[in-house]
Amino acid sequence: MARRALILIEGHTRMGLLYVQAAQRIGLLPITLSADPAQYYYLAAEGLEAILVDTDDVDALIRECSQLRVTCDIAGITGFSRADESAYAMAGKLCRHFDLPGPNPGSIERCSDKFAQRQLLAEAGVPIPAYRLAENAADAERSAGEIGLPVVVKPAEGSGSSGVRLCRNVDELAEHTRYLLGGNYVWRSSPRILIEEFAQGPLYIAQIMGSEVIAIGAALYGPPPHFVCRQLNYPAPLTDDEHKRIADVSLNCLQALGLTWGPTNIEFRWTKLGPVVIEVNPRLAGTPDPQLVQLAYGVDLITEHIKLVIGDDWNLSRRYSRTAAAESLVPDRDGILDWIDGDTQAAAIPGVAEIKLYVHPKTPIVRKGDYLDKIGHVIAASASADQTAAILQRAVDSIIWSITPFPTLDNQD
Repeated sequence: MARRALILIEGHTRMGLLYVQAAQRIGLLPITLSADPAQYYYLAAEGLEAILVDTDDVDALIRECSQLRVTCDIAGITGFSRADESAYAMAGKLCRHFDLPGPNPGSIERCSDKFAQRQLLAEAGVPIPAYRLAENAADAERSAGEIGLPVVVKPAEGSGSSGVRLCRNVDELAEHTRYLLGGNYVWRSSPRILIEEFAQGPLYIAQIMGSEVIAIGAALYGPPPHFVCRQLNYPAPLTDDEHKRIADVSLNCLQALGLTWGPTNIEFRWTKLGPVVIEVNPRLAGTPDPQLVQLAYGVDLITEHIKLVIGDDWNLSRRYSRTAAAESLVPDRDGILDWIDGDTQAAAIPGVAEIKLYVHPKTPIVRKGDYLDKIGHVIAASASADQTAAILQRAVDSIIWSITPFPTLDNQD
């Protein structure tokens, strides 16, 4: 009998292994199709099957999947986010071609265009920050003048806070516009930037499967001008009314964007007007959100997503209620990582659920103000928010590292 295979379009350095392991636990053979399989460390480390193919070429992917069907039963196809959601949208196209369950690729692509996303949300009456599209420095300056400084400036396509910056005055606006449009920033499509009102207030993230809000977490960013998430807490400390308002707006977003299949995560700011949508991401949130949801509620979002992909019945019912929190490890300087230590001791602390280090000694550290600045994370869980916070702080304090600054002209003499 042919093995049932789960086809993964591209991989993910922090989420890919979790998907592979979940697929294996339910008896599937994970096969990764990638333009560069070597970038995903776990493929070689786990002896996993990977096929080199241009994942931007739908015809090439169809040919590869057709060949695989000769020797295995393709139970489902899904994909991961790269600099955008293109791999996930491509997976949706393949699902349509092979008559398999999957997301609407058109909805994914529209949602990935942040300008198109905001237009659709505005038309549906969903509360969002004021925004303008800019294609040059003059557009950006005019837009900021209309909205009022400070403004958030970001690429119209992208993920992980890449290229996103708070600009508090015209000089910062001009500097960041030059960075995004002057050839330093890598674009997958034509350069376009969004100028947005800086919505202020607590940050919340809704985790959704299908049309069901599974969990709402609270997030804390690091210091401006960047938007690097430093801490996540599930469940968020919300009243029943606040939870309902966020859930209602979330469902309105799904209807406006045609995202009623599969996972979605939505970021909100709770402003003086209530919940304002900052971003709708048409995919499962990256690590550590899935781990936190599982620890807090007992819902394994990754496994349940795979079940949906292969057409099996899923189970989104909450099995228990705890509190879970994660803190990212973020260096305060650039340079060469000399050493990092304390993770073994931190992992032994009761209540610590996971510690992951993303880097090794001698790794160059170059901060860019996005998710790649993180060098690891710590996750803790317990019966109460205060206890979880204490466990997390003790574990984070146990992990130490040393970074030697890069040589400069002044210290090379």
